[in-house]
Amino acid sequence: MKKFLYTVIMAVVAITMLDSCLGKTVEDQYKSWREKNEEWYQQQSASGQYTVVKAPWDPSAQVLMRWHNDTMQTRNNLKPLVSSTVDMKYQLNLYNDTLVDSSYDNTYPADSIYRSEVNGNVEGWMIALTRMHVGDSCTVIVPYPQGYGSTKMSDILLPYSNLVFKMKLVDIYKYKAN
Repeated sequence: MKKFLYTVIMAVVAITMLDSCLGKTVEDQYKSWREKNEEWYQQQSASGQYTVVKAPWDPSAQVLMRWHNDTMQTRNNLKPLVSSTVDMKYQLNLYNDTLVDSSYDNTYPADSIYRSEVNGNVEGWMIALTRMHVGDSCTVIVPYPQGYGSTKMSDILLPYSNLVFKMKLVDIYKYKAN
């Protein structure tokens, strides 16, 4: 009886392993979603509404940015470094306007503020924030390679998702002028 039970258990384990090996890859599972995101990003890039901003540390990494304020008024304000801690207000949507996240529900460290080191976020945020001045308000489109790539972050934030941020750089935390 023990031998029979052992054989049945081993057969179930083998079938489970075989089934998972024959399953679709993440790329296969989300092929349609990835293609829709890529097509939408190309449309936005070609629309003329956004500026292509490349990362100084990796010319193949880029985001699309559209400023909502007069940058001539903020051009002399501080700009964060990759190592800076910033106070931001943001809303994150997917390309199809699905709301993913927002700082507007935050009460700490202050009303609607998200505080973080610039380099503690996805690469697309680092690219955008190092181009912004305190007081700037932008829409930033982060293509999935500079976002979460092929990683599923939640039931809403699927692999290959472009990230659409509406963001405002409020302050550089604990900056002290000499």
